Amino acid sequence: MIIGSGVAGAYAALRSIEKGAKALLVSKTGLISGSTSWAQGGIAFPISVDDVASHLEDTLRAGRGLSDPQVTNMILEESLGHLERLSKLGMKFDDELALEGGHSRPRVRHIGGDRSGFFLLKFIHETISEKIDVLDSHMVVSLRVVDKRVVGAWLIADDGQFVRVDASVVLLATGGSGQLYRVTTNPPEATGDGISLAFEAGVTIRDIELAQFHPTALMDGSLISEACRGEGAILLNGNGDRFMSRYDEAMELAPRDVVARAVLDERRLTGKVFLDLRPIHNIEEAFPTVFESCLSLGLDPREAPVEIAPAAHYQMGGVRTDSSGRTNLKGLYAAGEVASTGLHGANRLASNSLLEGLVMGDKAVLAALDEVGGSRRTFDDSPPTPRGVESASRERIKSLMDEVASVMRNGEELSVGLKELMTISEKASSDRYEIENFNLRKVGELVMRGAILRRESRGAHFRSDFTNLSEVAFHVDQSINATELVVVVDAPK
Repeated sequence: MIIGSGVAGAYAALRSIEKGAKALLVSKTGLISGSTSWAQGGIAFPISVDDVASHLEDTLRAGRGLSDPQVTNMILEESLGHLERLSKLGMKFDDELALEGGHSRPRVRHIGGDRSGFFLLKFIHETISEKIDVLDSHMVVSLRVVDKRVVGAWLIADDGQFVRVDASVVLLATGGSGQLYRVTTNPPEATGDGISLAFEAGVTIRDIELAQFHPTALMDGSLISEACRGEGAILLNGNGDRFMSRYDEAMELAPRDVVARAVLDERRLTGKVFLDLRPIHNIEEAFPTVFESCLSLGLDPREAPVEIAPAAHYQMGGVRTDSSGRTNLKGLYAAGEVASTGLHGANRLASNSLLEGLVMGDKAVLAALDEVGGSRRTFDDSPPTPRGVESASRERIKSLMDEVASVMRNGEELSVGLKELMTISEKASSDRYEIENFNLRKVGELVMRGAILRRESRGAHFRSDFTNLSEVAFHVDQSINATELVVVVDAPK
């Protein structure tokens, strides 16, 4: 059973078909949904085997000591095989390689300009169409666990009816939790469902406080791809001055955490920050989605710079897995944004996310098939009583997260915010929106607790009361049973 139809889930379904497995693909909305279809940047495949070392160095540098070098190297090496597989299946990539922030050279492959995620996802779903069982418009409300092993899940349909699924293994590919914040580049369905499901089942959640804020979003949350800065777009403050040289020698192509804080700082100092897209002379053709987003707000990027601000973008932490996508609960795997594999560390390198979804979707399928040997356990149980939070509470959750757990954080505000968050009561509910609110509140709680424990500034996590790195790199592991700080041995500097 594959929960989620984005790049990780869809590609896992493709690999399941190729391996002759019987799989069910579940999506709470339509199949072409989730953050994958919104991804503009492309896929950061290494240029060749000879480029793996350089790509590894770039990724570890961005990860600020929390990326696992062995896992990262494995993902980068294996990604080239998936590039070849997709090409043989008929996937057409754009000719030019793009340069994005944090990369030492152009290596990002686009598909249809700045609609790479949509075209990749559409291609995979067309490839698996009619070859796999699909259940869309169904939300998973609980994992079914027997003798410390996942044996399936309970789902709820749009009409409130429960559906029981028996499965030999379950793969979580549910994406992230960007709807925790008011300004976000994430789709409405990104409500942290997989994190909440896994945590409630006893699975360890790692580094969930590490959330990346994209530095350049329009004021409605519409993403302006990092590739625009790679093609020459520049940042200007409210005085009309270019400012990034004061923050990083890489200027506009610095890692996202650096740019996001610089943008926030300049907005505080000068009132506004703008992105000047006029150096991109063919923006209509090169970045049609960005161009249309600007026009929809009455802005013409060919005539004047457009106002931007940081927006919640990507969740680096998540369900802790090993290098094959296994969690600490038998029968449960995770891949894509919901998972913490060791690739992204404290700050995701641009366009490594679709790459990870492909590789880890494949790794999880291979490991799962090896584990179960084709068997499936059945167990008679009753539908659960899902927990929800009042519909009106969503804005309160978002406001709290914006106030205390956004780009800039400090311990006192986090503690106050956590206490207030915990006053938001839950109730029994079969309403999907209210169930999503419960998931958001749960993930928000984990984010705040993790941020309180991470008494340092590392990557996307910045504490104004602890502005330096800790002496040792560490992970924050949270589960129902325990919370631990796990030292990273031999962390790259």
